[in-house]
Amino acid sequence: MMRPPLSAITAELPSTVPFVGPEAQERARGSAFRARIGANESVFGPSDKVIEAMRNAAPEMWQYCDPENHDLKHAVAAWHGVAPENICIGEGIDGLFGTTARLFVNPGTKVATSAGAYPTFNFQVAGAGGEIVTVPYVEDHEDPASLIDLARREEARMIYLANPDNPMGTWWRGAELQAMIDDLPEGVVLCLDEAYGEFAPAGTMPDLDVHNPQVLRFRTFSKAYGLAGLRVGYVIGEAQVIKAYDKIRNHFGVNRMAQVAAEAALADEDWLDTVVVRVHAARSEITRIAHENGLEVIPSATNFVAIDCGHDGPFAKSVMDSLLQQGVFVRMPGVAPLNRCIRVSAGREDDLDIFEQALPKALAVAHG
Repeated sequence: MMRPPLSAITAELPSTVPFVGPEAQERARGSAFRARIGANESVFGPSDKVIEAMRNAAPEMWQYCDPENHDLKHAVAAWHGVAPENICIGEGIDGLFGTTARLFVNPGTKVATSAGAYPTFNFQVAGAGGEIVTVPYVEDHEDPASLIDLARREEARMIYLANPDNPMGTWWRGAELQAMIDDLPEGVVLCLDEAYGEFAPAGTMPDLDVHNPQVLRFRTFSKAYGLAGLRVGYVIGEAQVIKAYDKIRNHFGVNRMAQVAAEAALADEDWLDTVVVRVHAARSEITRIAHENGLEVIPSATNFVAIDCGHDGPFAKSVMDSLLQQGVFVRMPGVAPLNRCIRVSAGREDDLDIFEQALPKALAVAHG
């Protein structure tokens, strides 16, 4: 029996996913991780108020979600001081990247990003038939000037930049990003990923300008709000650009529980402040552990720390693999020279105690 042919774009793509999840690794190793500090989730979870809102909403899950995301959209708009027409809710930033790629990318369209930057963006662009063009990081930062030059040189349609950055945790000041925005070539869309913005120093994000149709700002409830498992995020932009998302988005993509939880999370500012404090403390603890093992860290404005293992990518992978074997889930960047590092998410005290015990053994294995 003949298999039906795939689309031309899909047929040319590799059968891979951007991330191998910890669940898949647990299945392969036959046991659960003792410390899950690799996926930049918030181990501190959602607030009690959010859990109560979800519990109260659970009996209503027989109903479809509101396809307009009305209540959550209005709450997000009020939070940012913009109109609801400037907000599109989606199934996490990754889902919104997919819709954005379909909005702006034709087969062969070039899209500019940094070599080693967040890979799901590339995955979505490739799925739309786009061509990724890259520049290297500069001193562990995505480089705005290099990205602008690349877009001009390659006639790229979109630019992707995360601020603060994943996987390195570095960041730019808002004024420096605004200079990049002011220098955008005509017709180029800047996708500004601000998933970690809640953890960053004041002044990291440029002021919101919802009148500029060339800038899209992506936010999530997966990090500081502790709702990674529900998949809900949003994009902020100029009203007519945001309206275009309605043409192709999955209107039932954000489930009813996610809408309820995200709205409750946004209202609980005290919990957000608590999580930010805990993350800062965890970053300091990860830094201490690294230093006591003779390693340096990359200064971070996120909920993780990139630890420089002091050698090359294979050495860092040996460290990571040994940590995984010891039941400590961490990740590492995939592109040199960033891959000299391992990346450790903010954890609870117990998580970081386990990491502290495992790291010297992992380094000993890597040194042979």
